Amino acid sequence: MIHVAFAGTFSASLESRVRARLAVPCEVSVADESAIVSSLDKVDVLVTMAFTPAMGAAATRLKLVQVPGAGLDRIDRAALPAGAWLANAYGHEIGIAEYVLGAMLALTRDFGRLDAALRRGVWESQWAVGAPPPPLWPELAGKTLAIVGYGRIGQALARRARAFDMKILAIRRDVGRSAGDDLDLLGGPEILEEALRRADHLVLTLPLTPATRGLMGEAQLRAMKPTAVLVNVSRADIVDEGALYRALAEGRLAGAALDVWYRYPTQAVPTLPARQPFHELPNVLMTPHVSGWTEGMMDARAALIADNIARAARGEPPANQIHPTT
Repeated sequence: MIHVAFAGTFSASLESRVRARLAVPCEVSVADESAIVSSLDKVDVLVTMAFTPAMGAAATRLKLVQVPGAGLDRIDRAALPAGAWLANAYGHEIGIAEYVLGAMLALTRDFGRLDAALRRGVWESQWAVGAPPPPLWPELAGKTLAIVGYGRIGQALARRARAFDMKILAIRRDVGRSAGDDLDLLGGPEILEEALRRADHLVLTLPLTPATRGLMGEAQLRAMKPTAVLVNVSRADIVDEGALYRALAEGRLAGAALDVWYRYPTQAVPTLPARQPFHELPNVLMTPHVSGWTEGMMDARAALIADNIARAARGEPPANQIHPTT
């Protein structure tokens, strides 16, 4: 019988869904990331968002480290035991793509402010008596969407943005994999400057790596239109925090939807998500890293994890395997 352990809050939230899909006999345990270390010598498959040297030293029979998300920034790959596979999980691309479109609409049409005003009886519209009508809202149709990181999420977003008649620019490392897509511009990192200059909406959907950390700094943000909107659903540290705050506070960017942050809670107390006061800015849509938190995502990840557990039991490599050179 194979022993599967779920470590951490998010992994534990998937346990019942995975268990319902298991096709092989398993012993299942759940613990937090620190408590799991003492029992890792009995674990064959570890489902976890983090892997540390302490875990690696204790995991004497580990076959698979299964990350229940896409990000690997908390996985110390050097700590993986020899012969252990590493895999991640997707399934969040539809939810995130839908979030991005919703965020762009909410920002460009000022839904939050209009809702708050009407709840006070104030009509910020052409129906107001004795007041001029507000400026006309921009439409998404005909606007340019630049997607930096044209992987699963970027492709799901592009398919939906076409229904809004948007022009789509996309950046990815392996351009050949998307050469047949219906895009207005496709290129590698070398077209970033052009994409920034042309974008009405810039969406970041690329992983955090040493090469992408701080990719969007002062110079890059200054290259964008003052009417542009930035949406970050990847990792906060791809964008320089201070530079982003200044661009928004000074009106050099029209707005930003931020679902990923520079600071996360470490205990059960209110926690502002950044050092800069983004919460004071009216042109920022703030959400607590929930863009992919959908039923579809949970079901897709549970199915993949259950399948990978069965593969590990048979001695087969997992789907979505992360190779050492990745």
